[in-house]
Amino acid sequence: MLDKSKPYCVMVLRLGSVRDHPDFRNIVWEHGRRNFQLRAEGKLCIVCPVRDDTDVAGFGIFATDPEETKRIMDDDPGVRAGIFTYDVHSFVSFPGDALG
Repeated sequence: MLDKSKPYCVMVLRLGSVRDHPDFRNIVWEHGRRNFQLRAEGKLCIVCPVRDDTDVAGFGIFATDPEETKRIMDDDPGVRAGIFTYDVHSFVSFPGDALG
């Protein structure tokens, strides 16, 4: 079974230092719209917004290598505006795993 594992990246999205951006709502909306586009392209497998009282805003499971994941996230409108920061971590899992 382990021979069927595949590399992925988990991206941990955190709130950045810019919380009073004048275009905050539109930037966050564009961030979400972009996530759906990345899902349609097969690059972003799972999106998990976090709704607690921490600085963690969400998690994303990417089917891309760490370098491409970082390029994708560096181009995120929320990251560019300083609303979000992120970390990327490599891991392996099994194609077809899903939330249920």
